[in-house]
Amino acid sequence: RSHMAGANPSIRELLAQAFDLLSGDSARLDAEVLLAACLGKPRSYLHAWPEHVVNDTTLTQYTDWITRRAAGEPVAHLTGMREFWSLPLTVTPDTLIPRPETETLVELALGRMATGTPCRVVDLGTGSGAIALAIASERPRCEVTATDNSAAALAVAQANAERLGIRNVQFLAGHWCDPLPATPFDFILSNPPYIDADDPHLASGDVRFEPRSALVAGGNGMEELEQIASCAFARLRPGGWLVIEHGYDQGERTARLLQSLGYDEVSDHNDAARLSRVTLGRRPA
Repeated sequence: RSHMAGANPSIRELLAQAFDLLSGDSARLDAEVLLAACLGKPRSYLHAWPEHVVNDTTLTQYTDWITRRAAGEPVAHLTGMREFWSLPLTVTPDTLIPRPETETLVELALGRMATGTPCRVVDLGTGSGAIALAIASERPRCEVTATDNSAAALAVAQANAERLGIRNVQFLAGHWCDPLPATPFDFILSNPPYIDADDPHLASGDVRFEPRSALVAGGNGMEELEQIASCAFARLRPGGWLVIEHGYDQGERTARLLQSLGYDEVSDHNDAARLSRVTLGRRPA
């Protein structure tokens, strides 16, 4: 302990020590999120009560988490939580950690769904359930189906749906479109693996702790995008939409892929960081 023996530190002192140990752009945010989680309070509490002295249990847990975060372990794995589309989602090492750029996909899909009208939506490779649950919570009259190849990921997604009381989602185990029923869908959404196996980004940051199967795809990262675009075309009703996330440098290739498969009204969209991120295509009516 770097503070005085016998006297526990205040919130302010503890955060100052944590900032010193963590590096990177998100050091301050990470330190605050982790301390708030240890205390079971919102982050605003840290700013309201900076002189509050923490107890031994909090101090022990926080010291452990900061050490592990400094070694690279993702914040979402330490707290077991990540917020997506304002829904608090449980996250484990079996699932991808939901990222803000995927909210772009949710936004684009919702923009094409009428509010009070029933519709059929599928989220392929649901992971923690982020996309499926965001859509289901915003469009309670839509039936949402979520698929995943990983039984462990599906269990996390199902538990998230139950805890959030979202009932208009069903979960099916299997590879991409394989487990889907024959009835066509109005929307097929997916955030598939799209990172090339040789990508240097895989050696740093949170991705080192996430399931490789949820990140890496063959064929220069295009293989899974190709499989989904092709199986989705057969499962969409005429006039139905495919909305798919891809890597920042795959927008043109994904758009060409959709056009070659017969989709029309194909367009590519940027995320909040202005990087190419989501391609849409419509099955001709």
